[in-house]
Amino acid sequence: MAGVLRAEREWVETFTGLRFGAFQRLLKVVRERGGNGTMRGRPWCLPLGERVLLVAVYYRTNLTMRQLAPLFGVSPATVCRVIRKLGPLLTLEPVTPPADAADRLWIVDGTLIPVRDRTIAASSRNYRFSANVQVIIDADTRLVVATARPAPGNKADAQVWRNSGLARHCEGVTVLGDGAYFNTGLVVPHRKRQRRALLPGEEADNAAHRRVRARVEHTFAALKNYKILRDCRQRGDGLHHAVRAVAHMHNLALAT
Repeated sequence: MAGVLRAEREWVETFTGLRFGAFQRLLKVVRERGGNGTMRGRPWCLPLGERVLLVAVYYRTNLTMRQLAPLFGVSPATVCRVIRKLGPLLTLEPVTPPADAADRLWIVDGTLIPVRDRTIAASSRNYRFSANVQVIIDADTRLVVATARPAPGNKADAQVWRNSGLARHCEGVTVLGDGAYFNTGLVVPHRKRQRRALLPGEEADNAAHRRVRARVEHTFAALKNYKILRDCRQRGDGLHHAVRAVAHMHNLALAT
């Protein structure tokens, strides 16, 4: 059975949301991380470029493995093996604080991602079983800096932040959060006190804070163009790998 999709410009740009140059950089990263394996045993029926394309198309479209199989001319079992093997190799490596950390501004927020695996999800405020994923972005470039492991969706953002380990990536950097991150050491809006309205200066500070923090919401909207983040069927570490891979592809798309 011959497949339709190939690692060519037309198919890559149509099905992944990446320009061909960005896809080639992604392919180079996967190759350097050992995507071709040890070259022992039975060889893959698809070249590395088409295997990377398969994973990227899966994350972008969220098609089932049975639907992807005829597009690449392989069996559903092969599609599953390719995603399990290469998914972790597409992921974004967390950024260390830069030399000019004191001059940088990062933003953190959590987003709920519906997921089928109930061992990492919980019924949350969107009335679905979801996972809470914390994401840090650079306010100037809107590039994703780091992502945390998914937590059950019924946990508060502040609690997930404290347990995520993301704080170690932010040493020396000013990080903005919304009101849910009160008492976490992040820069948050002024809160109203009982029987005391906000002062005019505090209102202005909150307005400026909202304008800047809106950038992380725009980033979430861009990330969720990859439909795997709208209904993840992966189990175990599958969602964690998917979020980091989508963040990596988002950064590559912005950099072109």
